[in-house]
Amino acid sequence: MNLDYLRYFVKLAEVHHYTKAAEQLCITQPSLSHAIRILETELGVPLFEKAGRKTVLTRFGKEFLACAKQTLDTLDQGMSSLQRSAHGEGLIRLGFLRVLGIDYVPKLAARFLATDAGKNVCFEFHSDRTQGLLDGLMKQQYDLILCSEPAPELHLTSVAVTQQDLVLIVPKGHPLASRHSVDLAEALPFPQIYFAKGSGLREVVDGLFAAAGGVPHIAYETEEDQVIAGLVAQGFGIAVVPYMDLLLKLDLAVLEISSPPYKRKFFLVHNDDVYLSPAARNFRQFVLGSQTE
Repeated sequence: MNLDYLRYFVKLAEVHHYTKAAEQLCITQPSLSHAIRILETELGVPLFEKAGRKTVLTRFGKEFLACAKQTLDTLDQGMSSLQRSAHGEGLIRLGFLRVLGIDYVPKLAARFLATDAGKNVCFEFHSDRTQGLLDGLMKQQYDLILCSEPAPELHLTSVAVTQQDLVLIVPKGHPLASRHSVDLAEALPFPQIYFAKGSGLREVVDGLFAAAGGVPHIAYETEEDQVIAGLVAQGFGIAVVPYMDLLLKLDLAVLEISSPPYKRKFFLVHNDDVYLSPAARNFRQFVLGSQTE
């Protein structure tokens, strides 16, 4: 069914006069008459009838008018939404690691919304582990994600945008607790509370211990760094975790890692094979531009 014909039908239903309706539509009266005949032929019922000098809807026309208006309204709303998106407005679906949701992401999003590019933009925030974020990106659930560096075989575009120190945490009273810093090789004899497989930090910590010359004894595994910190505070083992303010509130000692040196990097990641909306593209450029400030 021709959408222009639907618009002609609605206009004629409002004006009740072929000539006036044609003038307002900027078409000829024969063109309008032809369009209405085509509609009536497709539907198999008359849509209009004469009432004196007026052209009025039949009962079938009245029934079809509600449907036509709803169809055109839905189409207009969809077109308007897409046009706003094309001009940089709309929704940005952002996924990130929970540790970045405490300070980094809220401040970054607030600063972006305060810019001209952030006008009429809203965010949808999601937090997860790196693997969950990468899975969501590949399924097109997110526009952009902030996480650990993705594996090269995923063929995703990633840029390091911020970083975080890794530290060794031990319970108070532990043999290493009095130290300010430690070579990670000195932690090898002690049971470790480790990031579970699938966590972005699992391979990072594995790499650190390999560089330190050994393989740690893993006593427990879990996904969340906050949970790891809680277990260390209760004496379940020691752990390498990202530095976070929560550590200062727990009954444990925080040690700098003097060797091997490492800072955990976080990457802004997107999929080049998937169209990135102008709003998301503007936000990505803003994040990358913030690195040079």
